[in-house]
This record gives sequence, structure tokens and C-alpha cells, in this order.
Amino acid sequence: MVFAHVQSPYAWQADVDTTVVVPALSLLYLYAVGRFGAPRWRIVCFAVAMLLLAVAFWTPLHHLGLHYLLTAHLLQNVILAEWAPLFAVLGVSAPMAAALARRSAWRVATHPAVTLPLWLADYFFWHIPLVYDAALRHQSWLIHVEHACYFATGILMWWPLLQDVPRRLESGVRAAYAFAAFVLAAPLGLLFALLPKPAYAFYVAARPRVWGLSALADQEIAGVTMASEQAVVLFVVFCYWFRRFLDEEGAT
Repeated sequence: MVFAHVQSPYAWQADVDTTVVVPALSLLYLYAVGRFGAPRWRIVCFAVAMLLLAVAFWTPLHHLGLHYLLTAHLLQNVILAEWAPLFAVLGVSAPMAAALARRSAWRVATHPAVTLPLWLADYFFWHIPLVYDAALRHQSWLIHVEHACYFATGILMWWPLLQDVPRRLESGVRAAYAFAAFVLAAPLGLLFALLPKPAYAFYVAARPRVWGLSALADQEIAGVTMASEQAVVLFVVFCYWFRRFLDEEGAT
């Protein structure tokens, strides 16, 4: 739900995600810090996560993505499904993670055999043309469900890579996990870049054509941007854990 719709493609707007969700998550985290404690660097990481959510929902990126450009919307989705969850998970201190791990549901939900397939399924499901167009046409509720799913599955996806409870994965396993995420997620962006016609009717009908881009050109740029971002982020994480694995093997 948007409180004020402004016709300019570059509108800054107060969306429910920034006025309710970000403050609620911040207050919940402050409560957890007060109860369990957290080193300063983790608090900074969580603050970065909240800042990224604010960028995704408050800046013109949000308005451009929901009304004009697939490129803007895919960049927003990347922030919600990858960048913000990454920093949010880094913000969780060991005592906080241990408290969550005491719940059996959390232990199941954060198992690598669950997290990666769930994240991938969520990513691909919301990009099915019928579903994607429906979310954009029902911005009072369905688009918020989409955004919540991205963030929630993103948290779960990063958890086995960045946290040691409820299970500490070996560096080689984490490297394989990151590589699998990279290889399995990349085709979606490449598909957008190579499709011969626009996939989403919503953006074909969008007016005005911002930056003079046709719907197909916008889709091609969106696909290249998405594939490049995932290649950089996930491959860097893979390289980190693979180097750790090699160092550990060399020390034995």
C-alpha cells in the first residue's frame, strides 16, 4: 500500500514497508541486543541491512520498479533477497543464534537441504510472468507478500553460510553451497537477457518509457544486471570459503 502516489517516475514515497516493517525489525533487534548482547560490528551489519531496506522501499528505485522499469524492480528484488538478508544474518550474534537454534522449527528451516531449494523456488516462482504481473497489479497486498518472501528466504539462504548454529558446516561444504547457489540462480538473469520478447505485459504497457528504453531493452539490461550481481556476490562468497577450505586442508 502506497500512502501517496506521485506521478513522477523519480518520486520518493513512504511505503508501508519503510514506515512499519523497518522500524519493527529495528525495535526487535534492539530488544535482542539488550537481552543477548552483540558486538559493535554485528550491530553495524544489521544497521546496514535496515538501510538497504530503506533504500529499496523509500527511494525512487521503489517507484520506478513498481510502475516503469523491470531493471529497477529486479535490482530492488536483489536487495531484498540477497544484500539485506546477508547483512541481517551477519548482525545476529552467537547468543541470538543459539536462542533461535533451541527451536526445532528453526533447526529444520535452516538446514542447507531446505534453505537453498526454498530460496531458489521462491526466486523462480515470483518471476513466472503470470505471478509477476499479478503482484504488480495488486500492489495493495500481493507485492508485499512477494517482498516478505524474498527477505525471509534470503535470511534462510545465508544462514548456513554465515552462522555456526544450529550446525557448523565445514568450509568445503559452505563453498559447495555458495557455488550451487551461484550456478542455479544465474540462469534466471541470463534468460531475461536472451529472451526475444518481453516477458511481462505490465512493463510493456508502462508509460512513459523512462530513459527511452523499450520494454525489451529494459528486460535485457535487467537480466544482465541480475546475472552480473549474482555472479559477483555469490562467487566472492564461494571464493572465500574455498580459500578457507584449502588453508584448512593445507594445515592438516
